[in-house]
Amino acid sequence: MKDNKAAAPLSGGKLEAVLKAGQFALTAETAPPDSADAEAVLARTQCLKGLADAVNVLDGPGAQTHLSPLAAAAIMARAGIEPVLQFTMRDRNRLALQADILGAAALGIANILCLTGDSPEAGDQPEAKPVFDLNSAQFIETVERMRGQAQFPGGRAIETPPRLLIGAADAPRKLDDKFSATGLIAKIDAGADFFQTQYCFEMDVLDDYMARMGDLGILERSHFIIGIGPIASARSARWMNENLFGVHIPEPIIKRLEQADDAKAEGRRICVELIHQLREIEGVSGAHLMAPHGEQAAAEVIRQCGVLEDRAA
Repeated sequence: MKDNKAAAPLSGGKLEAVLKAGQFALTAETAPPDSADAEAVLARTQCLKGLADAVNVLDGPGAQTHLSPLAAAAIMARAGIEPVLQFTMRDRNRLALQADILGAAALGIANILCLTGDSPEAGDQPEAKPVFDLNSAQFIETVERMRGQAQFPGGRAIETPPRLLIGAADAPRKLDDKFSATGLIAKIDAGADFFQTQYCFEMDVLDDYMARMGDLGILERSHFIIGIGPIASARSARWMNENLFGVHIPEPIIKRLEQADDAKAEGRRICVELIHQLREIEGVSGAHLMAPHGEQAAAEVIRQCGVLEDRAA
């Protein structure tokens, strides 16, 4: 975390406590259901209670409508499942975003993740009008002002400021000599406390990337939770390589999935192995487990990886 914020907790949440203690964090994610039933949220996420340090609540993934992520996160928080509430810039202007920040804090949500969001053209209602009033760095700066200065951007005072841990997104990749960390540094300067990343299955690439972050002094100022996931099949892995920008699943992993008698179980084993490797890379603060409708698989990986047992010891 940034030195000027080390003295006092920002959110009081478990994720913040784990990161500040230097322990290896484990986060997962869930997409809110297409339902107005609170129990449908818990049916997906209850398996992660007591296992994941926090669970991301997606905000309109694929530019499609689901149950309000703010409502889903509140339902989870009330049930003892710590959420990371995602905020995309696609759907709301700055006034609505600021209101939802206060609402999230009032409902006991401890963490947020600031994202740009998919274009509406990618969804099933492409005629929807995008907003993008702010970009993610501007929104981070807005939340930091609300949190740290107890002020709205217009200057009005906030009686009880939001206590939130602020997250941003990153994408580890092979870097060349032209790489600039300006965007990452801008997000940290704006107020980002941690980064959750896109999928990264190439540990050699990640090792080099994190070393560069260390050389630039970035690791002293934030935490990196690296995106991986239990891949369900070789077909899924190939689809990810072809359709997810910046994602490359190495061929040896795909072959293991292809040759396995139980591809889903093999995908979980691979994910556990990747967590073991992540724990050895300097600067990696945790793993973020992602998979469509993969809450149960993420819970099984967390049980198997040994991180929680090591903490207890």
